[in-house]
Amino acid sequence: MIQAVKSDGVLAGKVAVVTGASRGIGDAIARRFAMEGAKVVVSARTISDGEHYLPGTVNETVEAIRSAGGQALGVKADLAIAEDRANLIREAESAFGSVDILVNNAAITYFIPASEFPEKRFRLMMDVQVWAPFELAQMVLPGMRERGSGWILNISSHAALHPDKKAGGHGSSVYGMCKAALERFTTGLAQEVYSEGVGVNVISPGLVATPGVMHHKLINETNEDRVTPVEHMAEACLRLCYGDAQKLTGRIDYADQVMEEFALTAQELI
Repeated sequence: MIQAVKSDGVLAGKVAVVTGASRGIGDAIARRFAMEGAKVVVSARTISDGEHYLPGTVNETVEAIRSAGGQALGVKADLAIAEDRANLIREAESAFGSVDILVNNAAITYFIPASEFPEKRFRLMMDVQVWAPFELAQMVLPGMRERGSGWILNISSHAALHPDKKAGGHGSSVYGMCKAALERFTTGLAQEVYSEGVGVNVISPGLVATPGVMHHKLINETNEDRVTPVEHMAEACLRLCYGDAQKLTGRIDYADQVMEEFALTAQELI
């Protein structure tokens, strides 16, 4: 049985912005946070059906949350565009007030060998996966510092780890660069705001059968036994966005490890 929205959940009254939330991991995070009482700002480029070749839209995520009794706002945002980044936070604050939780999940990825990687796509990936999380954090930090509380969670990938040079590559060098940069930004920012009540963490999902993963054919017979449900990632992300920020910050985590460490049970999503 799907759990209803808890008015007294662990995120009750909190305002959460989740980027890349029209499908996959972002959609799951938005729904799970709403279940715990957060007012969720659902952001992505795809607002309505037919705007993207992959399934899932912002409107669908928002409707699911509202139908379950939660509060949600959809904001169309291309995070490669400066005005869209600024407008996202502006719309969130206008609707619900200062942002308490920022989840940087949005990504755009091309798997092309480094020797052939075009500059335009390199800059686009860096803009969306490195600069956008950095700038969005800059925008929400003043309010968090003023209140003495807040959470920033960055979504990474095992691609950030140094690869086995003998294993053969599939064009993930730039993707790995972006995620490695995001992880170093996370720990650096956690250090900077440690004494101000703001927790900053990064988490990788492992292998989840999201629409994007399936499109890039990243699941095959050699790894299909390691696929984990998206609900596990949503549960782990939730756990890294509440509690004592000084005891739960600067972490480079993986969903399965968080699930085990905190003895979590994944909840069915609204």
